[in-house]
Amino acid sequence: MKVMKFGGGCLKDPSFLIRTAGLIEKESLPPVVVVSAVYGVTDLLMDALKSALVSESLVLPALDEIEKRHRKMAEEAIPSPPARGRTLGEIQLKLRKLERLLFGVAYTGELSDSVKAAVASYGERLAALLLAGVLHGRGLKSLALDSENVGILTDDFLWDSATADMENLKINSQRTILPLLTEKTVPIITGFYGLTPSGKVTTFGRNGSDYTAAILAAALDAGELEIWKDVEGFMSADPKIVPGAERLESVSFYEAAELSYFGAKILHPRTVEPLRGKKIDIRVKNLLSPEGEGTKILPAGEKREGIIKSVTFNRNLARLRILGPGVGCKPGIIGRIGDTLSGLGINIFSVLTSQTCINLLIHREESGRSLEALGYLKEGTVETVDLLDDIALIAVVGEGILSTNGVAARVFSAVSAEGINVEMISAGASEVAYYFIVRQEEVLRAVRAIHREFFERG
Repeated sequence: MKVMKFGGGCLKDPSFLIRTAGLIEKESLPPVVVVSAVYGVTDLLMDALKSALVSESLVLPALDEIEKRHRKMAEEAIPSPPARGRTLGEIQLKLRKLERLLFGVAYTGELSDSVKAAVASYGERLAALLLAGVLHGRGLKSLALDSENVGILTDDFLWDSATADMENLKINSQRTILPLLTEKTVPIITGFYGLTPSGKVTTFGRNGSDYTAAILAAALDAGELEIWKDVEGFMSADPKIVPGAERLESVSFYEAAELSYFGAKILHPRTVEPLRGKKIDIRVKNLLSPEGEGTKILPAGEKREGIIKSVTFNRNLARLRILGPGVGCKPGIIGRIGDTLSGLGINIFSVLTSQTCINLLIHREESGRSLEALGYLKEGTVETVDLLDDIALIAVVGEGILSTNGVAARVFSAVSAEGINVEMISAGASEVAYYFIVRQEEVLRAVRAIHREFFERG
């Protein structure tokens, strides 16, 4: 059995939608298909929520924009009038449900995480209908399934960080999906979201459809998982920043996880979690060059000269510093900090401590709330709590990086040669990564310098 996941970049316009359907059609046996929202639609949904909070009169114009986008896709990608008409009718029914949600927000002036998640899920719900319609138009039996129809249950984290209940999913998915495959029907399943035990919509965060595909592959004991994007796979660096970046033939589970966590936008950071220990062939492939090999994700990555596989970066972080004599040794302080931020739904990206300083890396959009919430620490040994938001994190990732002599020296010599100061370094937290902080304006030069050192020297 094969699970195929198609990202929003594979559904960005009618021609891409047709390409995607063509790949599914070529499969000798019906695959299990997972879809993201059509490219840009999640942003339109979030804009619609903002409009609803401003005025009831803005709801219908916002919905109209979403409807036009999907109508155009259906009209140009589904040549069969019956299939097209049915698909457009199904889309209208979904949009009416979305309309009620948005008017509810407009009337109450309130927006809970559960409603935000429910609205966001409509991108995937609509995309599944579109792709199923295209397949119907090509004479292929298919069925669009929302996550709740499959039985994707999660914990109670409502926004961005839900975790699937794998025990229930194994039972539910085999009950709902396997009969369709037996009937030669292609299930088109919504990615990105699930439901709490009480029925509230939860989301898995950015690139969450990758995680959906992974949990389904694990639950169904699939033999293959293909994650289709509009890029070549994992690269030695972002090719938009480093023109000489190379496609990586393979990465290990741990390399894939760290690259995704530290800023590479190829996979959801938790995609590999449910697959660990499974004998599933996992590959990231490019819709625009389907004959290409893409990047294979292996239990143990292939070794390559230089050990380093990739250098990536993240500019969406801020550094919160808690300063004071002996603050790093104060019993319970890190626990208190974690409890405070967790209570606000704020994730700590990383923690580094010393005798006189605790450094927290957090997402930049949460920095203001974090600083305000931790104001109570200015007592006893804590003298200052401040924020640095003009920083960027660079991660150098590769199997064996910590056990190979001279790698760190080469990394930091390359950065130093550019006159760039490194402000914070972490090694040892991961077996496959170094990461460090530089100023925002210096991050691109630093990434290019490291890439030259390890990938471009003769």
